[in-house]
Amino acid sequence: MMVGHTALAFALAAGVAAAVGLPRERALLFGAVAGAFAVVPDVDMGYAVVGLITILADGPTQFPEAFWETGNTVHRGITHSLLVGGLGAMLFGLSASHGRRRIAGVLGLASLVAVTLGVLGGLRAGVVSLFVLAGGAVVVGARVGGLDAGETAGAAFIGILSHPFGDIFTGTVPHLLYPLDIHLLPKRVMLSADPTVHLLGTFGLELITVWLAMTVYLGLRGERVWGRIHRRAVLGAGYVGTLLALPPPTLSVSYHFVFSVLAVGLVGVVDLPTPELDTARSKLSLVTTGLAAVTIAWLAYSAGYLIVG
Repeated sequence: MMVGHTALAFALAAGVAAAVGLPRERALLFGAVAGAFAVVPDVDMGYAVVGLITILADGPTQFPEAFWETGNTVHRGITHSLLVGGLGAMLFGLSASHGRRRIAGVLGLASLVAVTLGVLGGLRAGVVSLFVLAGGAVVVGARVGGLDAGETAGAAFIGILSHPFGDIFTGTVPHLLYPLDIHLLPKRVMLSADPTVHLLGTFGLELITVWLAMTVYLGLRGERVWGRIHRRAVLGAGYVGTLLALPPPTLSVSYHFVFSVLAVGLVGVVDLPTPELDTARSKLSLVTTGLAAVTIAWLAYSAGYLIVG
């Protein structure tokens, strides 16, 4: 879902920026920074490196179970909290300021790590440290790009706080009010009792967010999405044949579906002369055509599964 997190944050931020009158290039930059901040909460998966060590010790047959089991010890906890995320976004904004405000922001982020260490222990303090470092890197990028402190804070709020909602349908629901023992949502939210239909629905939501981001991006460039899609995208419909070759995917076992359906996007480069890739416009057509092919493949597979299943 990482692509979906970035796409959703970009679409929201760039769309809002354009709506309030920011120039096109600045709106795109604001959206890009929000998209970068949207990835920051997933630094908690850094603990999954321990899972990789376990894999090396127990043998490759444990992959990917050991990786995810270890990572999920802290995943979707403190860095996915609206409370911690909101505080972090404010402090990232302050750290993008000058003078005393910047000092206050940096000290606030350091205090966040220290308080976490004292209250929740070393493991979660380590996770928060990664959160602070990753967010700090985005702040530096935003400053280099030319965003001011207020814009950086706004991008941080949109990116970080939108992230947990993108995880609602992909397994264990994030603990939105961590560390409070208050759960706003059930442990799992299912789109369907059929695990394959649920997976296909979740993948569809991911595609919607990417299309939304693409629409906003092209709109700010004065272009239409349909004008960037080649008819070869219909080749994606052939993916329905994998119903007979691959087992039905679920959230637990989805790699074969995800990697194979994304590979369908390569139809965007079928019979495309190499010189055409020299222009940004042609590269954009490649991306939109590939995305359209993946979407058609998903639709064909979903329809086939509902009919056959």
